[in-house]
Amino acid sequence: MASTSIDDLVVIELRDPLSTQPEVWQKEIIISTTEVQGWNLPLILSCQIVKVQANRNRLIQESSYFRGLLGGSFRESCLDRISIDWNLETVINVLKFMHGCQLDLTSKNFVPFLEGALFFGVESLLLECRTWFSKTTSTRGLQSLQITLDAIVQIWNFGLENAIDFTAEICTDYLAQNFMWAMSCSSFLDVPFDLLSSCVEHPHLTVDSERNLCEALLVWLASNAESCKHPDNTENHYVDILKKVRVSLLPLWFAAGKRRDCYFFKLADESSNAMLNLLKDPSTTLTCILREGKFQNLRIRITEFTEKVDLSGCPQITSAFLLLALCSYRMEPLLQSVEQSFNELQQLDGDKYCISRCLGQNLSFEAVHVVDISNCTGMHFEAAIELFHKLFPSLRTLKASYCLKFRMSTLYHLVQKCPLVDEVDLTVDVSPAMPMQVSTISANIESFRDLGGASYRVLRDELSFSSITKLTLKGRSDINDMDLQRISSFFASLSHLNIKGCTSVTDVGISKLICKCKELLSLVVSDTRFGRNSILSLCSSFPSDGFPVVHCEQKNPTSLAFKLQKLNIGGCKSVDEASLLQLLSHTHLLKSLCMRSTVLADDALYNFLGSSLERLDVSDTMVSGASLVHIIRRNPSLRLFKAKGCRNLCHCGSRQEEGELTSEVLPYHGCSSGEDLYFELGRRCMLEEVAFGWGFSPFSLKYLGLAIKSLRAITAGLGASFGHHSLTLLPETCPMLESVVLYFQVISDIIVKSLVESLKHLNVLGLCYCLGDLTSLSFQFSMPNLRKLRLERVTPWMKNDDLFILTQSCPNLIQLSLSGCKHLNSESQRIISNGWPGLISIHLEDCGEVTVNSVSSLFDCKAIEDLSLRHNGCGIQRNFIVDAASKMPMLRKLAVDLCDANEGGFDSPSCADRCSLSIITIARCKQWRCPFNFQYLDVCRMPLHKETIILEWNSKELRTTVVKERV
Repeated sequence: MASTSIDDLVVIELRDPLSTQPEVWQKEIIISTTEVQGWNLPLILSCQIVKVQANRNRLIQESSYFRGLLGGSFRESCLDRISIDWNLETVINVLKFMHGCQLDLTSKNFVPFLEGALFFGVESLLLECRTWFSKTTSTRGLQSLQITLDAIVQIWNFGLENAIDFTAEICTDYLAQNFMWAMSCSSFLDVPFDLLSSCVEHPHLTVDSERNLCEALLVWLASNAESCKHPDNTENHYVDILKKVRVSLLPLWFAAGKRRDCYFFKLADESSNAMLNLLKDPSTTLTCILREGKFQNLRIRITEFTEKVDLSGCPQITSAFLLLALCSYRMEPLLQSVEQSFNELQQLDGDKYCISRCLGQNLSFEAVHVVDISNCTGMHFEAAIELFHKLFPSLRTLKASYCLKFRMSTLYHLVQKCPLVDEVDLTVDVSPAMPMQVSTISANIESFRDLGGASYRVLRDELSFSSITKLTLKGRSDINDMDLQRISSFFASLSHLNIKGCTSVTDVGISKLICKCKELLSLVVSDTRFGRNSILSLCSSFPSDGFPVVHCEQKNPTSLAFKLQKLNIGGCKSVDEASLLQLLSHTHLLKSLCMRSTVLADDALYNFLGSSLERLDVSDTMVSGASLVHIIRRNPSLRLFKAKGCRNLCHCGSRQEEGELTSEVLPYHGCSSGEDLYFELGRRCMLEEVAFGWGFSPFSLKYLGLAIKSLRAITAGLGASFGHHSLTLLPETCPMLESVVLYFQVISDIIVKSLVESLKHLNVLGLCYCLGDLTSLSFQFSMPNLRKLRLERVTPWMKNDDLFILTQSCPNLIQLSLSGCKHLNSESQRIISNGWPGLISIHLEDCGEVTVNSVSSLFDCKAIEDLSLRHNGCGIQRNFIVDAASKMPMLRKLAVDLCDANEGGFDSPSCADRCSLSIITIARCKQWRCPFNFQYLDVCRMPLHKETIILEWNSKELRTTVVKERV
């Protein structure tokens, strides 16, 4: 290496004007760029003055700053010493880069490096920064989010202030592609409006649904309300960003609920009207859109980065709508074929698929793994599956909850067309006529569609194996033992199965399925006929020939029971005590166990030897505190614990072989045996959700201590006694609570005020059959986050004025349940529909005269899915059920009382007229006369429940059941 003369050297004296170094290790240090690889950066940065010997020519060559300072013809250019007052760490790093050192760029030091590159005019460093930023933001997978949103905002602002073009472009690309992640960050509210606006207009904007985008924009506008009100009246400019939302793609419940939003109310009305027009006459409306070429507002946002397409809650979306919404990306060159296919699709008979003609060969979205079409009741699912087959070749998960038209034959068609699908959710509403829970008086089945086995026979030869591992059939009464047999044949690799509430399957059918599905890890069979045969199948070994062999020993590693991680048999009345004991003695790896409302007792619990439980529900069983202590000690990872309705917890309870368990059940610090349970929970667990009943006292809450510090949901049932002081301090004890439901507790205005004012995350509040002096003052506090409210028999004083105040206090409710509000009248309907237009569930019972003048205003709640009107005044019109089905397009469940019918009864809708209705419950009363009031025998009459008529539709038939119970 050629030697450097003294004339070629220059000393750069560095000082940091903003240094906050509390102590300086040494005042001054001298270093040379010839030894740059060995610089001790911590030592250098600890000095007050840093003198750097550097080559003049190298500085001039690499930096325009030094070129101007040292390379000119003026007198100062000849100086051999210069001073720079700047951020010391940045200058040192810039000098290191200029002399060949590798950069260690991160999101934290990117802006200082970029600032240094600009200030000192180091073009190579500027290029290096751009390359790193571009590469980092384009990375997919786990590394794609290594730059925080805070950093993106900082980089955007810095680039804007310094006129750096590439930062704006890259920040916009990155934020648009990762918008779902960004909107979940707390710093999303700090995103500059120009950056937000650029993202919304970006062609790569990636959101799961249009609702996600709209919610994010509304949250941003609400948080930046003051910024929007600029002196030059730019508020409208900010609000105009909402016009970018494609309102025809919003869920009906969401659009209806935003009719009170100060920013979105006009667009919400436009959205609701557009949806209702599509529902009323989809063929004409879509044909007009097609011919006029107005596709933009129908186009589903889908990019090469989209992983999930969420259309749930959009009843306006039909197969024809979906065709336009997804194919409009290639609409112009394929307009003629699309129109022809669209016209055919309107009369689709289920055997013709005209999708492929209007799709380009290269139009597919490989990144899409999840599609959610739940509550899209107008969809022709065979046609939709054909579309998914063409557009989403990597589809893994399909959610189609509350879609009765999605039949078992449709499931087989899905498997045939989309072979990579491994998770399917076909949940529907669980029947209220559970044979295990009600006393049936009579039952009738009327088939309205002859499905037979044709579809199955057609597919049998073509379909031998499916990759589906997770299948949810919750509530499907159209699933029988034969269907379970086909499922076990086609889906032998099932690891997660949910058939909760499938009332048509038998214990034998479930047991046969268990024998064939040897990979099961999660089994949810609550509220079915699951019983002894199924338990024998779970506990048996499976040799190579596939037939189970019964073993008596407790630990049987070859059984399904041993391998199970989740088991839910809640409400299964066919299970006896001996079978439960056998089952629990074989389950060792369970993480979730639900045995509510079974004959579970201590003996069975003592035989459970697992130590991995995270969720345990033993509500309404006969277990005692001692057996639960045994479980808790072995399972310190419990996060969910429910023991509501366990009467044996209010006393010592039975103990298995008292003498043998002395060492395990001794009470602590003078606690009763019942309190041992809460002491153990508090000592060992970190709970997130609990439900308590008998045996719970204010002392129990004290024993729980830190175990409930992160509690999210709490339910107090019959027998629990929290006490006034404990309930008042509940927000302080459990500050993260999101759900509070209290039954039969003594409450007051002070308690309710403490809950709603202090719990910032509270979104569910239930006060049911509680005692105390509650007044209207309890609900005059702002509760914007509250989504579900139940006031059952606790507000008998409530009048229309109080109801109106409630609509102002909690404007974002989606579920409302009121009972025993005797002073309400027909005007209450208008208050409810105006105050909560986005309600999806309304339950009103014994609420004065709400329905005495018929039902009209409630029809303005267009998104209602669950409506119950009982004993609210004899004025409901005869055709109410048919009207409700047509005017509330998402209505699935309806409960009324014959006492409220002004003509003595209700017209039952035909299959065609019922729209989305799947369950109608009609309670019938008889007049009961008080035998002790002889003076007013004709006047002293009151209604007494007699029976309940239940009408249920599934994909095959209409079931009419009469039961004794009031359901």
